[in-house]
Amino acid sequence: MTNTSNSRILGALALALSLSTALPGMAEAKEVLTIDLVNEPATLDPHKQWNPDSYYVYRNIFDNLVTRDDAGEIMPQIATEWDQISDTEVVFTIRDDVMFHDGEKLTPEDVVFTVKRITDPAFASPQLGQFDKIVEAEVMEGNKVKLTTDGPYPALLAQLVKLSIVPEHVVTEVGDDAFNANPVGSGPYKFASWNRGVDVKLERNDEYWGEKGVFESAVFRGVPDASTRLANLQAGTADLVVTLNADLAQQLEASGRGKVMTVNTERVAYFAMNSALEPLDNMELRKAIGYAIDREGIVEGLLGGYPKVVDELVSPAHFGWVDGVEGFSYDPDQAKEIISGLGEDAKQTMKLATSPVFDQRVVQAIQQMLTDVGLSVEIETTDMATWLKDQQTTPDQAPMLTFSRWSCACQDADGIMYPLLHSSSAWSRFNDGEIDKLLDDARSELDVEKRQQLYADLHDLVIDKVAILPLYQAAIIYGGAEALEWQPTSNESLFLNRMGWAE
Repeated sequence: MTNTSNSRILGALALALSLSTALPGMAEAKEVLTIDLVNEPATLDPHKQWNPDSYYVYRNIFDNLVTRDDAGEIMPQIATEWDQISDTEVVFTIRDDVMFHDGEKLTPEDVVFTVKRITDPAFASPQLGQFDKIVEAEVMEGNKVKLTTDGPYPALLAQLVKLSIVPEHVVTEVGDDAFNANPVGSGPYKFASWNRGVDVKLERNDEYWGEKGVFESAVFRGVPDASTRLANLQAGTADLVVTLNADLAQQLEASGRGKVMTVNTERVAYFAMNSALEPLDNMELRKAIGYAIDREGIVEGLLGGYPKVVDELVSPAHFGWVDGVEGFSYDPDQAKEIISGLGEDAKQTMKLATSPVFDQRVVQAIQQMLTDVGLSVEIETTDMATWLKDQQTTPDQAPMLTFSRWSCACQDADGIMYPLLHSSSAWSRFNDGEIDKLLDDARSELDVEKRQQLYADLHDLVIDKVAILPLYQAAIIYGGAEALEWQPTSNESLFLNRMGWAE
């Protein structure tokens, strides 16, 4: 793996060189970049909640062990190279020129502390299921860290793309809550302030070891209404806005005040049915729901054709994608026929959990489709923080129905299928030994072809047992100021130091 790592280092240097020649001077007329999110962050601690509005912000405060370039290739970051010394052991060489924002040096001990923190069951990170294969982290001679997994783990590097390194001396001194309120990282931007309910401000880290940002500061605002986000962009009070729908994108294009920036992401929209609760423990009812949802109609009629319908719980951006998988076709007559034979099971009112961060047109369309085939569905809307809390619980306490979209930012099937389907996960609404075994086997199989076949088997089994309903590969639509220079990526990262400004 060393040779591969060296080539990645050369690639990273080439990327840095190209950026260094392209970006300086581009932002002379733009000191503050204003970004409108859907909600304010739920957390700024990178080991706590995993949701877009939080990730957009804290990803700029912290460096990760490894990262991805704009093409999606895994590249060095805090780790300069890595060697797979056995099926279960990887040794990482840690940069020796990185300083945290408080002036203290980042050390291998901080990396080990970070790993042990996020894998500690008592810490209860929502990301635990993506890192719990790591059973040991230890400092080695030569500024190195060795990670040991409880078996072969081919998705390790893909998951480590998300592992933000935190300073042991700060976290242990102030505690988790205070760290969340005033996070200290080593990234290209430093935390400045969090005016709850209004905005989060970051300031450029002029001592950053890597490519520095061109903007002196950035302000992230929570603006739940998409039309308001668009209006802010067109008025010039926002420079980048997230999560526009197709109608607003058309308005933006027609207005000539800003530009549409879009990419098909690794985020998969899905419909979860809590099979631990009646009447959804009845597989026939879940089948009826599968036939009742018109995914093509949602994509083409509501979402402007930007997303891509998928029949598996991954996107083409993931390892584990299999061409040719066929899920449920839209067949409302078949749904009605099934429901007519279910008797009382089909008459119970089921609550559909949602939050304003999700496109409510899609939620309402699904509710109507289910109503049209004879089911009773009631939408229950909560703020995002409450929604997240309600989702991360035991199946008997979780919502009956959920529309959501999932991204692991790792581009590996393990990062989405394991948390949403394995019975050990707080996110899962399904408990099946056969699916659990395939998930466990797939996350420990080092042979690429064998691993791909395991996911092919999983996709078929998920359909057969109606464990969850994949809907579409989400496309994210951003609105940007004309002068903003930025390439959106499938892992939905807003790297401020990869943005420029050209008047």
